Amino acid sequence: MGIVQRQGIRNTLISYVGLAIGFANTILVLPRLLSPAQIGLTASVLLPLATIGAQVASFGFANMGIRYFPFFRNQGRNHAGFLPLLLGPPLLGFVVVALALLLSKPLLLQWYAKGDAALLAPHYLAAIALAGCIMLGSLQDAYLRALYHTSFSSFCQEILLRLMLVGAAVAYSQGVISFHGFVLAYVGAYAVVAVLLAIYLAAIGELHLRPTRAALRIKPLREMLGFGGFVLLSNISGTVLLNIDSLMVGTKVSLAAAGIYLIATNVSTALVLPFRALYKTAYSLIAEYWKEGNMARMADFYRRSTRINTLLGCYLALGIGLNLNFIYGLIHRPEYAVGTTAVLLLLAGRLFDGITGVNGIIVATSPRYRFDLVFNISLAAAVVALNWLLIPRLELAGAALAYCIALVSINTARTWFVWRKYGMQPFDGSTIRILAVAVGAGFVAWVLPDTGNAFLTLLMRGGVLTALYGAGVLLTGTAPEAMELWTKVRRR
Repeated sequence: MGIVQRQGIRNTLISYVGLAIGFANTILVLPRLLSPAQIGLTASVLLPLATIGAQVASFGFANMGIRYFPFFRNQGRNHAGFLPLLLGPPLLGFVVVALALLLSKPLLLQWYAKGDAALLAPHYLAAIALAGCIMLGSLQDAYLRALYHTSFSSFCQEILLRLMLVGAAVAYSQGVISFHGFVLAYVGAYAVVAVLLAIYLAAIGELHLRPTRAALRIKPLREMLGFGGFVLLSNISGTVLLNIDSLMVGTKVSLAAAGIYLIATNVSTALVLPFRALYKTAYSLIAEYWKEGNMARMADFYRRSTRINTLLGCYLALGIGLNLNFIYGLIHRPEYAVGTTAVLLLLAGRLFDGITGVNGIIVATSPRYRFDLVFNISLAAAVVALNWLLIPRLELAGAALAYCIALVSINTARTWFVWRKYGMQPFDGSTIRILAVAVGAGFVAWVLPDTGNAFLTLLMRGGVLTALYGAGVLLTGTAPEAMELWTKVRRR
């Protein structure tokens, strides 16, 4: 078994364990231990600010490292000084970003209400330190991925980091540390990851920090900076999409509202997990289809992936939406249930995103790949504009509605673009039949009376939904994949 295959298996196991820990953290643990305002401060203000700062400072060099390292590999014992080249410009960029964040502190604090600004001000420097830790961690992770050493980095970022954050929250809730101590521990967890990655690089003999002039002769720095700039624009638009709604809820409503909205976002994120699993395989497959010029197989994969996403997405969206009372009951803090409407709107947007299939990957791997950047920037701009209009009027629901409208609009445009340029569209009669079955099964489960016990209601609605949805899919023959699975189960 090759190193790539072994690392892939380990990373898959680590990812699933990390997802389980992350779900427990964001839904069951942190909301019980921290107030909405405290969650809003750390996860909806400090972390997004630090993430954006880290991306701007690194200037796309993490992706550049993966893209260009094969040209440097085995060029001497230190890979021609690649690691100093990878770290040098981002460290200079971080100095500029840190100064910009310091100078913009008064302006940023003016965006928040007086009480929220008073909570943010003592911890503002933590965002700058956190940006540095995130930047160093991401650059070292990229270097390790280029070296095909990914398991340890995945463990640190997916499992160890989350456990350290929970440990800090428990220490705060038990009075061991103050809230300021929790914020420092929050930053410290990311710092520990960065230090451990450096120690691991030293242990495997790949921590080469002496710069060489040879690094500038293998590939022109201008070319690498150009690639990094292109990646930066794409990454920033994605980061804006993921974080701007929470940031704007914090500035236009309150930090407490931002914390509540973050939990709503995390609840809805469960819907996209099967989509992400499919996309990991889809990217390499579609790239191969482009290389072979096999448009027929690409169109077939486009349609089949859309059908699978529709099948799984509708079931998960209904399962989450029908049982929000149970999910929020696990938190044991009624104030978080204000985000129920936001969850439903976020589910709608993410379901449409999944149903429209792999249009974004097709565009990103096509000869017209630069249009993907256009779509991403348009999406980020649309989210910002819609949030600006809707949050003052509808608060949390406005942020979720803005996200939903933006996702529906951009995916409609992407789907049209792929159909117009390449003659492929992902829908057929099975998609309509799955949606019809989902509407019918969801309506029957929704009209069932509440038993007064959240767990019993979950079992009743979940059981009815599963039975009706599964029977409807099998009887209408809408998904051959489901029929094959059902046949195997019956044989066993």
